[in-house]
Amino acid sequence: MKTIVLFTLILSATFFFIHCTEAPTNAPEATASKEASPSQTDLIKRGEYLVQTMGCNDCHTPKIMTPTGPAPDPARLLSGHPAAEELPAIANPEILKDYALFNMSLTAAVGPWGTTYAANLTPDDTGLGNWTIEQFGKAIKEGKSKGMDGTRPLLPPMPWQNLVNINDDDLAAMFAYLQSIPPVNNVVPNLLPPVGM
Repeated sequence: MKTIVLFTLILSATFFFIHCTEAPTNAPEATASKEASPSQTDLIKRGEYLVQTMGCNDCHTPKIMTPTGPAPDPARLLSGHPAAEELPAIANPEILKDYALFNMSLTAAVGPWGTTYAANLTPDDTGLGNWTIEQFGKAIKEGKSKGMDGTRPLLPPMPWQNLVNINDDDLAAMFAYLQSIPPVNNVVPNLLPPVGM
């Protein structure tokens, strides 16, 4: 009987020693090494999803007329307000005290803040081609023109205030997507001061 008890104690101690000295499989280090960072393809797909669902095409892509109404022009995807498209003069600037006006493509807006034009978000040098991820983040999260300190704020209709809490992973995915689309050479006009005010 003493032999069985002694054998059981030795077996239990051995099991306890082996079990307690193994590294836990759910330790943060083990979990982190199992999680692979997304591939560039996955990052771009996530960015495309975010850009589309957040409505970036609504203002940053010129429109073409289709049988179902205006639709984003795939040849000018996210290229901003067309440089050659001039806006008509405002006949009655007084209306801008209470209203904002948009062109038919929604790429330009006129209001009490002046006239703003949707930026070129393609990877061309006239767009985001020479931007860094830090500049993109500063533009999106802090509303800084050109993503640089000391510049004017982004003006309506850009809803940057709604994006201040976007996480860094989503921001990186959006930037990766925008850097992957076809570049479009388009120098968007500069902001114009308020009309007749």
